[in-house]
Amino acid sequence: MTPSTTSPPRALITGATGQDGGHLTELLLAKGYEVFGLVRGQRNPRREAYAREFPRATVIEADLTDLPSLIRAVDRAQPHEIYNLGAISHVGYSFSNPAITAEVTGKGVLNLLEAVRLAGLAGSARVYQASTSEMYGGLAYNRPETGYTEESVFHPRSPYGVAKLFGHWAAKNYRESYDMFVSCGILFNHEGERRGVEFVTRKITDAVARIATGQQSHLELGDLTPRRDWGYAGDFVEGMWRMLQHDTPDDFVLATGRTSSIEDFLHLAFTAAGIDDWRPYVVQNPAFFRPAEVDVLLGDPAKAEAVLGWRRHVDLAEMARRMVAHDLTLAAAPLAVAVA
Repeated sequence: MTPSTTSPPRALITGATGQDGGHLTELLLAKGYEVFGLVRGQRNPRREAYAREFPRATVIEADLTDLPSLIRAVDRAQPHEIYNLGAISHVGYSFSNPAITAEVTGKGVLNLLEAVRLAGLAGSARVYQASTSEMYGGLAYNRPETGYTEESVFHPRSPYGVAKLFGHWAAKNYRESYDMFVSCGILFNHEGERRGVEFVTRKITDAVARIATGQQSHLELGDLTPRRDWGYAGDFVEGMWRMLQHDTPDDFVLATGRTSSIEDFLHLAFTAAGIDDWRPYVVQNPAFFRPAEVDVLLGDPAKAEAVLGWRRHVDLAEMARRMVAHDLTLAAAPLAVAVA
């Protein structure tokens, strides 16, 4: 079977309940797509929240580690576009659980590509693979002054980065071997209100909101010096969509072209909550230091800007303001219940 071209475009999103999945679902529904959100298993705690937020999206159960379930999902959705956002995507977690990270984040890409091929959609469906800046590793000897490009050398420094690099090369191999339309987005750090609290930016804004409302006294973090190229997730999912609208499949870096440290983000987040000095509230805990840290990651989005016409709209200060405002609203909710 091949997707019909007379009906609204259909998109299948793996990892639909994650940060990028939520932003992308919102974008595609606004563009008139029929969206199928793939979730893993019946006990996914985010499934109900996703269904409530996006009642027009269809939820499909499948697992990136289970090829038959992926074939069934692809065959049912008959998508014109597939966005593979599903992964175990926390770098720190990957050091504690490297095997399952490799199975889901790495081999899961291979399974999905095989599912597309075996379902007979290799010549019709366009696939987006979520690659990552963590594949570069940030080592001084392979760090370009103007930022990493699509041609820069990879040297991943975590099991997550290694697994993502496997998926990246699997995607390129299927593009070349089976003439599949597979584009890889090498995305640098992108955050937002939908980010999980296990990630440092959301951990910070969640704690800032709780500190500002008197529910928490301090925040424990690891190394505060790493510098990241931080953008807004809502801007980045538009870049994903643009990659699949382009005439030919390719690899594209999405980034802001500037870096900021965790200390910089702390300042912006506390300031957004009306707290001028973050230092009295932050404690460094050696338990949060990683075995191998990437000290600087800077991307060069020139190709995406020139070829796709992609631009970012939300800067770091505005992103921090939005995240803190969101978390202040959540922090105020239990207070309102307690008062009532």
